[in-house]
Amino acid sequence: MATSNGGGNKYRSYLTPEDLKTTQWRAGPPDYTVIDKFFEEGRTKIWPAGSFEKYVQHLVKTWEMELVHKANPDQYKTLDPKKFVLGINRKKYFTLEETGKIGGSYNVFLQTSLPPELRFYDPDQETYESSQTAFRQVFPRGFALEVVQVYSGHPVIAYKYRHWGYMEGSYKDLPPTGELIEVFGMAIFELNKESKIVKIEFFHDRGELLAGLLKAKPSEGVGCPFMA
Repeated sequence: MATSNGGGNKYRSYLTPEDLKTTQWRAGPPDYTVIDKFFEEGRTKIWPAGSFEKYVQHLVKTWEMELVHKANPDQYKTLDPKKFVLGINRKKYFTLEETGKIGGSYNVFLQTSLPPELRFYDPDQETYESSQTAFRQVFPRGFALEVVQVYSGHPVIAYKYRHWGYMEGSYKDLPPTGELIEVFGMAIFELNKESKIVKIEFFHDRGELLAGLLKAKPSEGVGCPFMA
């Protein structure tokens, strides 16, 4: 996948002015101005131009952009929509169609086998819109992503990643803490001969994100059963 974007975003492909006009977006074209600035201020790695690590980070960010923002799977350019599957901790795998029905990246990555009554965040009860609204409020500057190490090359790419953000907004009845929330994980991207993604596996602890939210004390007069 090329990293020259013809006037588009420097960290993601397929965001040229023409792409922004012709792509079917879920909620309008994405604006990465704030999150990219936040990413540059907080990243721990600056990969040199032409390095494989830079290529992997660019691929991951572009794929994530398509998953979150593109409404029409036929317009995904990073993957093969007919063969693509996504796995979380090797417990469950989703096709692209199933991923779309679940509703966005947060609902996919926060999948759980916990009984519903024990779920602080229940992806089965959230939609794309509700999950995006909730976490954009929690992380006003975004929940940034960087690749911190790459372990293997094409066609099966294994890498370590870091997500981070500051809880500068409230989550339901939990007020902002201003504290850093980080999630580290591993991922494996399997690509075909055309360098299109056909399989992704993520390995992470969803509790790293949710525990950061639970550090906040409930608003006065509001109880939280998970903080007893």
